[in-house]
Amino acid sequence: MTPAPIRHPRAVPPGYPTEYERDLRLPGGRTVLVRPIIPADRGPLAYAIRTADPDTVHRRFLGSPPRITPRLLTHLCTVDYRKRFALVALDPATGAGIGIARYEATEEDTAEVAVAVTPAWRRAGLATALVEVLAEAAMDRGIRAFSAYYLADNRPVTALLDLVGSRDRTSVHEGFAEAAVALDRDSVTAAVENLTAEPPPSRDP
Repeated sequence: MTPAPIRHPRAVPPGYPTEYERDLRLPGGRTVLVRPIIPADRGPLAYAIRTADPDTVHRRFLGSPPRITPRLLTHLCTVDYRKRFALVALDPATGAGIGIARYEATEEDTAEVAVAVTPAWRRAGLATALVEVLAEAAMDRGIRAFSAYYLADNRPVTALLDLVGSRDRTSVHEGFAEAAVALDRDSVTAAVENLTAEPPPSRDP
């Protein structure tokens, strides 16, 4: 049985930033609900990891899935919304979880970023939207750069990072790549405003 995701949480932990509860319109016209993660997302996240397609597991976990334990789920779903921040995306029609993006600070002003999207929502701009909103939250909290460690053949990760800033470095070693970008406030702000803008009114024929 699939755990029921929480669309609009009523009970939230201290520091929960309601300002990142967003209805986003993706480039192709599809809409999604995005909100910060909460501890009660443990069930849906565990289900998503267990049922993820092989390609998602391979790319997100660098080849092999993690052992799902209560401790791991607590770590993933309990964040301080400052040095550790995560966003979940929900299908507005079904309420199902369809994506997640997170950052974890590795230095005072740098954070490692990761994103995963369910296959049915790939190539719709969802991963890009999640990273852009995540970058906005990061800069609001003093993070100035994103880094990522990933399989070298996962080129979309590098492309995502380039959308939110200028690349500082990229290195590849034994099939793994590491990239870092300095976040650009103007680019991120413009991208997020475009995601939250109302569509133009339709014209009568």
